[in-house]
Amino acid sequence: MTAFGASQNLENKWDAAHAEKMSEPERLLYRSNLLGSDKRITNYGGGNTSAKVMEVDPLTGEAVEVLWVKGSGGDVGSIKMDGFSTLYMDKLNALRGLYRGVAFEDEMVGYLPHCTFNLNPRAASIDTPLHAYVPAKHVDHMHPDAIIAIAAAKDSKALTQEIFGDSIGWLPWKRPGYELGLWLSEFCAENPDAKGVVLESHGLFTWADDAQECYALTLEVIQTAMDWFSGKTDGRPAFGGAVHQSLDAKERRATAARLMPAIRGMVSGRQHMVGHFTDSDTVLEFVNAKDMARLAALGTSCPDHFLRTKICPLVVDFDPAKPDVEATLAGLADAVALYREGYTAYYDRCKRDDSPAIRDPNAVVYLIPGVGMMTFARDKATARISGEFYVNAINVMRGADAVSEYRGLPEQEAFDIEYWLLEEAKLQRMPAPKSMAGRVAIVTGGAGGIGAATAERYLREGACVMLADIDDAALSETAETLAARYSADVVRTVNMNVTSEDAVGSAYSDVAAEFGGVDILVSNAGIASSAPIEDTTLDLWNKNMAILSTGYFLVSREAFKLFKLQNMGGAVVFVASKNGLAASPNAAAYCTAKASEIHLARCLALEGAPMGVRVNVVNPDAVLKGSKIWQGEWLDQRAGTYGTDKDGLEAMYRDRSMLKLSVLPEDIAEAAYFLASDRSAKSTGNIINVDAGNVQAFTR
Repeated sequence: MTAFGASQNLENKWDAAHAEKMSEPERLLYRSNLLGSDKRITNYGGGNTSAKVMEVDPLTGEAVEVLWVKGSGGDVGSIKMDGFSTLYMDKLNALRGLYRGVAFEDEMVGYLPHCTFNLNPRAASIDTPLHAYVPAKHVDHMHPDAIIAIAAAKDSKALTQEIFGDSIGWLPWKRPGYELGLWLSEFCAENPDAKGVVLESHGLFTWADDAQECYALTLEVIQTAMDWFSGKTDGRPAFGGAVHQSLDAKERRATAARLMPAIRGMVSGRQHMVGHFTDSDTVLEFVNAKDMARLAALGTSCPDHFLRTKICPLVVDFDPAKPDVEATLAGLADAVALYREGYTAYYDRCKRDDSPAIRDPNAVVYLIPGVGMMTFARDKATARISGEFYVNAINVMRGADAVSEYRGLPEQEAFDIEYWLLEEAKLQRMPAPKSMAGRVAIVTGGAGGIGAATAERYLREGACVMLADIDDAALSETAETLAARYSADVVRTVNMNVTSEDAVGSAYSDVAAEFGGVDILVSNAGIASSAPIEDTTLDLWNKNMAILSTGYFLVSREAFKLFKLQNMGGAVVFVASKNGLAASPNAAAYCTAKASEIHLARCLALEGAPMGVRVNVVNPDAVLKGSKIWQGEWLDQRAGTYGTDKDGLEAMYRDRSMLKLSVLPEDIAEAAYFLASDRSAKSTGNIINVDAGNVQAFTR
């Protein structure tokens, strides 16, 4: 493979005419977004940018120099103006007189709020002194794979000199913080002609006195490194060459779908985890390579990589030449337990007197020869981003090991970053997880009114949702709407005919490969029919039974298989109907099929209880809004049955209810949320009627 994507040069996207109209802070934002738009320049959330700008002091009215710098957290590619911290430069310089030495450098973070300009609430990051003490007006700190490959090589300093000469300097490894800021300041003073510096095992700093010049310089330095690696590595096998052949794409995904629910169940003890599967060419080249296990054991180098991917991945025992998924599944429990033991031993070796308590000891990254990589985290976005970070690490290993010898962070240094008290404080400030965080739901009939409303209710509470339906156009429209509100990470779709065994099995394979498994089934797919018994054809009877009874059975059976494999409980919600309890004229096929659903739910509640799976029913009535079953013939038939027209049907249903209220999809969604959430953790085999009151449908 081409080193670091160097087959295509980095593009200078700076539009001088556009930037000329901007203020200096706006040009900083522009530069930041451009840099973050190419993952060859920096990883998600990695690196930061700054500009020293003359501003009017709101207290004195005088011009003062202010450091605009990316605040704590955030991503340069998507940052907005409110993502930057602003600090008085004279106060930042005054901090030098308060510094008591390396043993006390963490206390300097507490002084940063005292330097805030204009009451800016954005918290300053630990890297603020590194930007403040570089004398240039504009500073970029990026994490390009090509530079980190140099920074993580055994002879990093010599390689930096060979590639860049004296224009780019080098500093040995030092954890980010105030001391490193002083090191950088001293380097700049001693090397006034230098344009940047490579930080060992960390990344790149570049600087200039003009925003456009700084941007162009950053690209130039990274491109130089990429070109140098291409000249050294093109045509050479990476990682010692391949010792495995990949399964074909369909087999890779099917294997991932079998393994991920089992792993998910094993690693979700403290909280529900969500999975992400990657089988890119970069990943496959690594997992199939001779040196994969050796390099993986060394861990990652860049602190950003390490914090997202843990000390090292777990390599799953799988031989793609003789694929035996059952044997791999049988050995997973021991492999996961062994990893936990190793992680606990690492913690015990490295912990300090004031270290935070041990965190989740499970691996984040799982490497499977011939198949790809799985990552697990508390939410889908973090699982995906963790995978992206490990791809960055793979690129770094490829480059460093090809021209020198790759080195990960020393174990104690890695631990001191992972269990850094400042990092712990950041974790403690994170908002409490939402009530369905880490949960995965599959909603059949997901493109209809009730299905879409239920999906949205779950998404609002932090769940991931697979929308299943047979209407591709409606699926796409619903998914697009929900993804725009809650992010594309958490919404997936699958075309699923609930009456087809193959289609149902394939859909569950999809949800397993996309999210790692499933916790909630909302069985909502439906039709409706109306005809006097003498006019009810066998085809009409069978169609109702196939979709509303057999379909619910097939979808539930596959859910139970995953629930059992995960061994972490689950929830099933059947969206049945008031007609499953209360007979209705001219609807024998529909009412009988709905009654079948309700009794199936009771049977499943019995079978599910021993493994913590709860099964409950929501019985709606007359939900017209957004419902596809109320379109066309069924609407005409029901209007005819009750002697009214279409416009009067909704009013008739509302007025016949005890509460005189219309029932909306959102009302059903609220019940479906309650029955799937921990709020009903002690309820199974129950029915909630959401029908505005109908005495015939009372369950007792």
